[in-house]
Amino acid sequence: MTTPEPLRILIVDDEAPIRDELAWLLAQDARVGEVLIAEDGGAALRILTDTDVAAVFLDISMPGLDGLDVARILRKYESPPPFVFVSAHDTHGVAAFDLDAIDYVLKPIRPDRIHEAVSRIIARGTGAPPPGSAHDHELEAIPDQLAPIVIDSEKIAVDVGGTTRFIQRSDVLFVESHGDYARLVTASGRYLVRVSLAMLEEEWASAGFVRIHRSWIVNLAHIDEVRHDNGRLSLGIGENQLEVSRRHTRAVRDLLVRSARLGR
Repeated sequence: MTTPEPLRILIVDDEAPIRDELAWLLAQDARVGEVLIAEDGGAALRILTDTDVAAVFLDISMPGLDGLDVARILRKYESPPPFVFVSAHDTHGVAAFDLDAIDYVLKPIRPDRIHEAVSRIIARGTGAPPPGSAHDHELEAIPDQLAPIVIDSEKIAVDVGGTTRFIQRSDVLFVESHGDYARLVTASGRYLVRVSLAMLEEEWASAGFVRIHRSWIVNLAHIDEVRHDNGRLSLGIGENQLEVSRRHTRAVRDLLVRSARLGR
């Protein structure tokens, strides 16, 4: 088995004690090889201009460019590094996951949370499912008042920065699991809602949604292409390429064949 390369991690935080503590905790993990430091968002972007990193640990509250600003800029990169938000507050959880953060670590920082964050970084790089227990920690950052989804209606109420917005179920491309929560992905945005993927799979089956992986259910109406590669199946939906798990491959393939026949 090939030993993975040690990770290079960038820490971005304006508080020296937090930087030092986080750097020390990361250095204790044998999977981390090098830790870089940036004192603010501007310094971080300068480092990332000519240095590849496996991930960025971003403090949210910083003067100038805060962590959310840096994340929005990074998402415009052709191949942005994954990022982990680090914050003393849980009020930015929804915004963090809307930006596709792979983890949200609350201060004071616990060593086990850093270990799990590194595991998620490695899982993102290899395409493997993230550690199961990490879902529970992700939910630390999601406000308790996040409204539950209305699952028996074509119109879905979602929370966007404290404002309730309504989206059409038919506009949902696919749904991604986050433990007891789910992220609805549309062409115009991503919305975190308080409902499990298993519940949506059952309630939305009649609307053309099907499970393809432990992490995803997809809207069959939005599948643009189907790829076969060495016995593995993947689906192109908009700009997203989702791999069908081996467990679900046969059922999904049969369903696609039946759908194609009915469409003739």
